[in-house]
Amino acid sequence: MFRVVIPARFASTRLPGKALLPIGCKPMLQWVYERASSAGAREVFIATDDERIASAARAFGAEVIMTARTHASGTDRIAEVARSRNWGAQEIVVNVQGDEPLIPAVAIAQVARLLPAHPAGDIATLATALESLEDTDGMALYFSRAPIPWNSDSAPAGLASQSNFAGARRHRGIYAYRVAALLRLAQLPCGMLEQREKLEQLRALEHGLRIYVEEALERPGPDVNTLADLERVRAQIASPGHNG
Repeated sequence: MFRVVIPARFASTRLPGKALLPIGCKPMLQWVYERASSAGAREVFIATDDERIASAARAFGAEVIMTARTHASGTDRIAEVARSRNWGAQEIVVNVQGDEPLIPAVAIAQVARLLPAHPAGDIATLATALESLEDTDGMALYFSRAPIPWNSDSAPAGLASQSNFAGARRHRGIYAYRVAALLRLAQLPCGMLEQREKLEQLRALEHGLRIYVEEALERPGPDVNTLADLERVRAQIASPGHNG
């Protein structure tokens, strides 16, 4: 069994208050919560430092855990929840981001199963192929905001000219942690690679934590970072045949 924690904050830089923006007849956070609740988790919590989010979440039936305002990331927020609840070191907690209203429940269940199935992993996540899938043992080597491996011969002019994505996969922003690894990660200093790429998972790799990556069984829908993203999701949910 596993637990899900949905970290949610109000002060999003690009789209303030996005967790509470309406999609159809529900706030975005409720879409995320309902999908997480149908994934087979033992418990689902919303972790926030904002009473506006807490009030809205309680209104649609979610259990809310108030956390400190000082957290720099969702991982830190979830680590506070794990500490306060005294979860065991080998228990599994899944981080479902609050801006993923179209995250499939099957993806949440899938990532939760990976760590029990792969004892060598500390963290698990999902990916989808950009073009083809070439992998060794399923453990992540690196994450980047650019497509990797980089085909230097075909892209001398930079990112815009990159057209060969063979072997590259797009990381999907969902994680499962062993609680021991989660608590350790939250205590580790930010490393050089994380500072350069602004990707928190690089902190785990720099400090020797092993991240197991599996191809997502069901491709997640788009997340919401901007108003344009929000309108795309609204249109998709409003389309005929959408199962919401």
